[in-house]
Amino acid sequence: MKIHPAAIVDSRAVIAADVEIGPYSVVGPEVTIGERTRLQSHVVIESATEIGCDNVIGHGSVIGAPPQDLSFKPETRSSVRIGDGNVIREHCTIHRGSAEGTATFVGDRNFLMVGVHLGHNCRIASDVIIANNCLLAGHVQIDDRAFIGGGTTFHQGMRVGRLVMAQGSSAFGKDIPPFLLAAERNYVFGVNAIGLKRAGFSAAERDEIKRAFKLLYASGLNTRQALEAAAATEFGPLGREFFSFVSDARKRGIVPYRHAGRQPEE
Repeated sequence: MKIHPAAIVDSRAVIAADVEIGPYSVVGPEVTIGERTRLQSHVVIESATEIGCDNVIGHGSVIGAPPQDLSFKPETRSSVRIGDGNVIREHCTIHRGSAEGTATFVGDRNFLMVGVHLGHNCRIASDVIIANNCLLAGHVQIDDRAFIGGGTTFHQGMRVGRLVMAQGSSAFGKDIPPFLLAAERNYVFGVNAIGLKRAGFSAAERDEIKRAFKLLYASGLNTRQALEAAAATEFGPLGREFFSFVSDARKRGIVPYRHAGRQPEE
């Protein structure tokens, strides 16, 4: 274990033998840090945080701080749980859950760039990239392999589907179905075809996703009608995944489609 003499580590923390902790970092009680994880300088890990193996936590990051929730009571026992192989760059903040026994989750192999904020009870799956200065309010969920451009903001309680690519400096308050390109303020612009191809999806799989997209967004049907039509259509696993997401959309519904070059509605 390599702990800099200027670091402060609570005696109740459980630290693997080969963890590195940089100068002026603070590790609180009931913290668990797995093998080969490295904390750079001025990192703060507050109590009841679990961090897995092979993570890098950048300078000045704060993980496990109380949520920014006016109803939160300091005695509430909640946590942050982080998996393996994540890179969390400088000055990221990850707040713990807001209710008793709840947690904020970060999966495996995610890349959080400088200044990302994850509010209480967020759930980040695996292989997600979140670029600089993105802000996620409480209870936001981002599914596997999504890519979020820098400076993008997310309203509380919304969900981003698998392999979504969201343009930087956008803002979203509605759910974004999987496999799509999202941008601006609550719009999608089509299928993330390049991302799907890079992810190894076959031409037939990409065609199925395009077929599902057209049924939902370009058929003239409303969402309920599109779901009924999808149930009567022979879709494979990807089409079913797409419409399952739409069916399970949260109370604000899903983002609408806007053709490139079309002016936003007044």
